[in-house]
Amino acid sequence: MKNRKRKLSWVWAVSLALLLAAAMPLRENYFELSKQLEIMTALFRELNIYYVDEIQPGELMETGIDAMVESLDPYTVYYPESRVEDLRFMTTGEYGGIGASMQFVNDRHLIVDVLPDFPAAKAGLKIGDELLEVDGQLLEGIDPDLVPEMLQGASGTTVGIRFIPNGALAPVDVTVEREKIKLPAVPFREVVGDSTGYVILSAFTRGSSFELRQAIRHLRDSVGINQLVLDLRGNGGGLLQESISIVNLFVEKGQEVVSTRGKKEEWMKSYSTMADPLLPDMPVAVLIDEQSASASEIVSGTLQDLDRAIIVGQESFGKGLVQQTKPLAYGTKLKVTVAKYYTASGRCIQRLDYGGERAEDGSAQAFSDSTRQVFYTRNGRPVTDGTGVQPDVEVEVPYMSYVLEGLYLNGIVFDFANDWSARHESIGPPESFYLTDEDWQEFVAFAKNHKATAFESRTLVAWEQLESLAREERFYALDSAAFASFEGILLPQIERDLNRFRDEITWALEEELVMRYHLQTGVIAWSVPRDSTLSKAIDLMISGQNERILAGTAE
Repeated sequence: MKNRKRKLSWVWAVSLALLLAAAMPLRENYFELSKQLEIMTALFRELNIYYVDEIQPGELMETGIDAMVESLDPYTVYYPESRVEDLRFMTTGEYGGIGASMQFVNDRHLIVDVLPDFPAAKAGLKIGDELLEVDGQLLEGIDPDLVPEMLQGASGTTVGIRFIPNGALAPVDVTVEREKIKLPAVPFREVVGDSTGYVILSAFTRGSSFELRQAIRHLRDSVGINQLVLDLRGNGGGLLQESISIVNLFVEKGQEVVSTRGKKEEWMKSYSTMADPLLPDMPVAVLIDEQSASASEIVSGTLQDLDRAIIVGQESFGKGLVQQTKPLAYGTKLKVTVAKYYTASGRCIQRLDYGGERAEDGSAQAFSDSTRQVFYTRNGRPVTDGTGVQPDVEVEVPYMSYVLEGLYLNGIVFDFANDWSARHESIGPPESFYLTDEDWQEFVAFAKNHKATAFESRTLVAWEQLESLAREERFYALDSAAFASFEGILLPQIERDLNRFRDEITWALEEELVMRYHLQTGVIAWSVPRDSTLSKAIDLMISGQNERILAGTAE
């Protein structure tokens, strides 16, 4: 039996090598490719024959493949058959499921988001509910990453769920019929103030440009707007063609948007707008942050290059690479980086040099300032490559304190929102909701009862290192009381530390509570009047400062 297994494994390995070799184009380095494939096959065979424990060929090969692609860049990814659905979701924004997100918080499988009008919401599942069983299988001890997969499935199939509603003690059983879940590319569109259209684009999935067009047309024709803010913050990108179509909403027909350059001739391309714009003249501001990447950077970078929109926020991520999906054997797929893209001015905003010299830990390093080139927008404003899209007007984002970070990591904010929402039926309109002084005191007491002392400042960490060195060099003995006194200031004190960062923590609590009652759309409505970046963009357009910036005449 063992000989049969060895023979099958050997045949499998040889077949794999032959398939790979057959798929390789004839190149000058064909001998080197064949040589390395032969070495890999021989190594695989010897491991399978002689390794002391039983080997799972599929798992071993997948480990090798993952290591191979990981050495290139983080966007070249191998998808085994079991994960191909993840790739489809990235492209289309669709999946079969119940419309709820899970997270493992304090040893509990909790619902942390529910999409309105989808199966989970219809079945009465809410944020804060604890899942106990899925289709009769207890979740205790289950890998948290597997729970979402257990809830997903083909549309029309059912899944049995046992859960404890937030604030209750007795479990409830429901049967939920799965549906095709399509996440909206435009989760929010509203008029802000008297005449500013505000649209959030969350992804560049198939059809997102059409959704954005419809949202803008609604605001322009049904409501009436004089300027537009397009929010790309947190948008990690997606399909290249969708970014081109979105730029086409704002610039004239026949304008080059982006070009790509790759190793193969098929990726030496230039992409231009193909239709007349929807908004050829209306003032536009684009909001970006450090998570705006890829297609978001094509849109923001090209609109900046053409001086068509003012860019407001923080420097973007810096991903100037293009991926393409390639089918492999047995239902597997490879998402592979095939080219770099260049915005209308000719710059590439790729920040990290994956092909260059690596750091000691093997990570890619940023391009040095000395290698960056200067390009110019249509009106002659300088822009640089080798970094993310740099905003025309930068707005600093408040730094998250170590106290709030600790409260998040320990689930204190989430658990308090569960407790508070279980005792209050409603909060009214999201945009006008705020926590009272009484609510704040409740939170402080809640945090004390739950021993929320896990937050630790970097100052304390540095002090402990200094104290250790002071003991070693015998400074500590000179005035141990002084050392102890200062350390007492740095040690966590719940009530004092919470009150020091009260404004920041209050915002986090309000956001979490609004999410309980009005879901993600409500959170966006709540955040609009509190959004300093959005307010700055609107002020720039109302004052006409945006036109002076784009013309290069701003002081």
